[in-house]
Amino acid sequence: MRGADTFTEIPFTLHRLEDFVPPDHPLRPIRQMVNEALAKMDALFAGMYEADSKGGRPSIAPEKLLRAMLLQVFYSVRSERQLMEQVQYNLLYRWFIGLAMEDVVWVPTVFTKNRERLLAHDAVIELFNLVVQSAEEHGWLSGEHFSVDGALIQAWASHKSFVRKDGSDEPGSGGSFKGQSRSNETHESNTLPCQTRCSPVIADDPHWSAIHDNKSTFN
Repeated sequence: MRGADTFTEIPFTLHRLEDFVPPDHPLRPIRQMVNEALAKMDALFAGMYEADSKGGRPSIAPEKLLRAMLLQVFYSVRSERQLMEQVQYNLLYRWFIGLAMEDVVWVPTVFTKNRERLLAHDAVIELFNLVVQSAEEHGWLSGEHFSVDGALIQAWASHKSFVRKDGSDEPGSGGSFKGQSRSNETHESNTLPCQTRCSPVIADDPHWSAIHDNKSTFN
């Protein structure tokens, strides 16, 4: 039997925000680790807001601010305005930050102003250091590492930027090489002289496909 396309909204719910987050979601252990680090930063937070303790409106809780900033990094949210928009309807974001379903989301400009105070007091750096310390205590860090030398990547310069090294190109050719042969011995890029043309072998290599697909990055 076909179901009816209806929408019935109930004014109350017995579910908690945590009920909507899968038990194996990766943000669960991250939130636990972050909360442990934030608990150790209580003295820093108290000093940050000591001058405002005599009066004024309560600011955004620094713990919530830092959790929201982490979400912005984790999910590559481009701006505070877009972050606040997503917090408005994303239950996962609300749970991670510590906002209830009925809590009002902050105005983007207010969020930005409060964030600047955290940056001024190096609260972000302190949180990062405490998380790294916790990971080290749990044995999650390794001394092994690898390095990549960017100079080894053979970048693709724009074909139209290649000119003859002896300067014998015809004026107004517009980068047309039809019927001509080009090589790194006779031509070079007039925008990035250090860049060379990739050989067909490298260009066809699947390991270099990312460079080929994003060659404009290196132009």
